[in-house]
Amino acid sequence: MKKKLLSSLLFSMCLMGATAQTEIREHVVMDHGNRAVRADADVTISRPDLLRNKQKCFILMSKKDYYLYVYEVQGRDTVMLARYDCAFGLRVGNKQKRGDKKTPSSTMQKPFSISQIANASTWRHDFGDGRGPILSYGHWFLRLLTPGFSGIGIHGSTNNESSVPGRDSEGCIRLPDSDLLVLKERYAYKGMKVFVKGEEEGLKPFEKKYY
Repeated sequence: MKKKLLSSLLFSMCLMGATAQTEIREHVVMDHGNRAVRADADVTISRPDLLRNKQKCFILMSKKDYYLYVYEVQGRDTVMLARYDCAFGLRVGNKQKRGDKKTPSSTMQKPFSISQIANASTWRHDFGDGRGPILSYGHWFLRLLTPGFSGIGIHGSTNNESSVPGRDSEGCIRLPDSDLLVLKERYAYKGMKVFVKGEEEGLKPFEKKYY
């Protein structure tokens, strides 16, 4: 644990000269049913000053720690540019069929991709919870190309803010509305690769330096 804390501290010190919304800190997730609570409150990170080429960015999501990360390949290095809280499908596991309320997972060999960035500011959805059709998607819907399934995307959490981070959606990925706007404006583009790790999947080699 001491080694992990020291690694986290050294990494934070390296970022002192960079512009960021928050410092990077060691984080602990406490899972309470379908809700996740962070031991540290400051979880949003955005470092556009480190961005070199938007077309070399990709998204990595972890269903284990409820984060969406933005990375950029810079030469032989892979640099983390952003980290946002997110929510996944209500049920654990890889999506098997329509309506199972699971978020599909992908592999590094066969990633998903953003096929469309649509204005969703007027989109409504009825969750069957008595609220009727309500605004639910934030301003943008980043539609994902997920072979075998349709209708999966990254969107906001309008009227469902308390579900982030955690498991609550019907299969899509929810972000806080403010973070979705930053993701769309600074990093996202049509064709962007998107990787979704399963609940039991460990760290990729390029992730380890941030832990």
